[in-house]
Amino acid sequence: MEIQMAYHADSNFDIDFAVQVALLHDTLSTKKEKMMDSLNRINELDKEVGMVKLADRITNLQPPPGHWGEDKVSNYLNEARMLDKMLEDKNEYLNARLKSKILEYEQHL
Repeated sequence: MEIQMAYHADSNFDIDFAVQVALLHDTLSTKKEKMMDSLNRINELDKEVGMVKLADRITNLQPPPGHWGEDKVSNYLNEARMLDKMLEDKNEYLNARLKSKILEYEQHL
């Protein structure tokens, strides 16, 4: 959904490729300790790959599950901030949406 909205805001990217990446992105498991490496690799690829990562995190920044402790919520928030910084030039619309979702998510600490 976020990818489609970004496409309507800025159609200067390959929507078909972005959808393919979106369908496959969760099949590649990324451990917390590998996030920085993952983001570095994403930055070496086409911008659509980074856009999918941004859209995924935007979607996942919902109120945390009740069983998550403060540490897990804080770590997820910090990971989102790192993602925002590392992928800051992928898509103006998605980058702005992520910043907004991060501000909303901070209320859960």
